[in-house]
Amino acid sequence: MEATRRWWKDEGCRRYPNTRHLLLLADGGGSNASRSRVWKQRLQTELCNPYQLTVTVCHYPPGASKWNPIEHRLFSEISKNWAGQPLDSYETMLNYIQTTRTKTGLIVKAKLLEGDYPIGVSVSKEEMARINLRFHTVLPQWNYTIMPN
Repeated sequence: MEATRRWWKDEGCRRYPNTRHLLLLADGGGSNASRSRVWKQRLQTELCNPYQLTVTVCHYPPGASKWNPIEHRLFSEISKNWAGQPLDSYETMLNYIQTTRTKTGLIVKAKLLEGDYPIGVSVSKEEMARINLRFHTVLPQWNYTIMPN
């Protein structure tokens, strides 16, 4: 969630100044899992409310992340650029990512997100009730929209 918030704050709001609605395509696991209450709450409190954005999230079902266009187009190019070299530091890793380019115009930007990301954080039923969340009729476990409060 922090990467998405920073992208919107640093770049997205300037590139798309009239946008009031974002579509996020997300894998189904990890910190942005479709069942994660923390993910939904942070979308509400750190993206939707402060920037007055409506955010629609569509999660890829389990086993289908191979259809994610970022994995398809971006990660393969980063892997070719890095060519199996040891990633022995954050600086090395960021250098390989940031220097990835293609003849068709792909230019990759990357930043190291430093901060504390505690595990085991929970969101109560009361906190969930405050999220302005609308599940979609098609595959509601993976598709929903969060609107500003």
